[in-house]
Amino acid sequence: MSTQPSGAKATSAACADVAAAAHAHAHPATDPARLALYRKLARRIVPFLFLAFVVAYIDRVNVSFAKLQMLADLQLSETVYGVGAGIFFLGYFIFEVPSNLILNRVGARRWIARIMISWSIVSSLTMFASGPASFYTLRFLLGVAEAGFFPGVVLYLSNWFPSTRRSQIIALFMAAIPVSGAIGGPLSGWVMAHLGGALGLAGWKWLFVVEGLASLLVGFAAFFMLHDRIDSVRWLDAAEKSLLTADLARDAHTRVEQTVGSAFASPRVWLLGLLYFCIAMGNYGLAFWVPTIIKASGVASVSNIGWLSAVPSLISIAAMVAIARYADRRGERRRPVAICCVLGALGLLASVLFAATPAVAVAALVVAAIGINSIAPVFWGIPTALFGGAGAAAAIAVINCTGNLAGFVSPFLVGWLSDLSGGKLLPGMLAIAVALLIGAALVLTLRAAPPPQGAATGSH
Repeated sequence: MSTQPSGAKATSAACADVAAAAHAHAHPATDPARLALYRKLARRIVPFLFLAFVVAYIDRVNVSFAKLQMLADLQLSETVYGVGAGIFFLGYFIFEVPSNLILNRVGARRWIARIMISWSIVSSLTMFASGPASFYTLRFLLGVAEAGFFPGVVLYLSNWFPSTRRSQIIALFMAAIPVSGAIGGPLSGWVMAHLGGALGLAGWKWLFVVEGLASLLVGFAAFFMLHDRIDSVRWLDAAEKSLLTADLARDAHTRVEQTVGSAFASPRVWLLGLLYFCIAMGNYGLAFWVPTIIKASGVASVSNIGWLSAVPSLISIAAMVAIARYADRRGERRRPVAICCVLGALGLLASVLFAATPAVAVAALVVAAIGINSIAPVFWGIPTALFGGAGAAAAIAVINCTGNLAGFVSPFLVGWLSDLSGGKLLPGMLAIAVALLIGAALVLTLRAAPPPQGAATGSH
């Protein structure tokens, strides 16, 4: 309990209000107090969420490495793998909106911890898959367990950072995707190569156990690391809390207040969901098939495939942060999203067209990763700047779960087309490239919105 006298508290609060008023008309991009405040927020909030997303994404896509051994052990076809990889997103789709509404009610601290603990358990249980039915069931349950994590974090970040800084913060958070690829590839290859046979378990079984345990530990930590309210944190002083509250209040005036029902009825929400579906087609095409593309180029060693799969992910990190900063600074989001969609499409196609040359294939995957990994952080700056009120949680969840249906369609479509064409990857990558190009066209049809305060002229 604070020992500060009530008069001193009142004086402190009054000083904080005066300080906030003094900064109210300062330019957000150059005001020293704001720069210091948002650097502090980024240091305190982003690293843990980044870590959580790393382990989440590894658990989501480690099946792409398990596939290298699991299909032979369980005698599964490429189509069965594609269905199993994608059925995760059906569970995710069904439970995402309810999960985000619960998070909005009970707070991120408890709900994100619950999500992480439950998905870590289900991910580890995937070691007991013995055929198509059990593989499908466990992947579906993993989607149910993880539902609400990503949109919950996006909603959480929108409650701490105004729209003029949100794309770059989301980019720092989403850099976890390429980092998870950079970490998950070598880690998965090492686990499968070195632990395979220990205690009589195949390498792919150890993969699910080891990486599930990491998520369990981070899930327990989430309960202690996250804060639901600005006034509950001890590492912000009164002036900083007042300034942050004032910035977020001004930011809220640019949003459309929505109820849960109006979010479901909004054509704009569903258009953004369709756009995100096209984006996610590329994202999961990259995530689920990079090891297979590299293997098709002639690399046989699981460990080498793991290390090579990290290269595109690592190189794309700097690009995605730089592109997101440009979008925030210019208030321009439509054209960067469209350009990145085109880059992703061209890179994926080139990676399979030049698969006979490993160096060229990996270089093409670098281009694909730069394009595809840079899209989502800029994209999420659009809906989080548009929607507010109680329906914001529902709108963000609807957009995310609609888009993530691509997580089912993308691996199934590529697997099915691969089986149909005698194991060729080109038809599947061509389908994903078309989806990305449709996404580029859709984002350019969005009506421009006024740029957020502090941004240069441009359009969302």
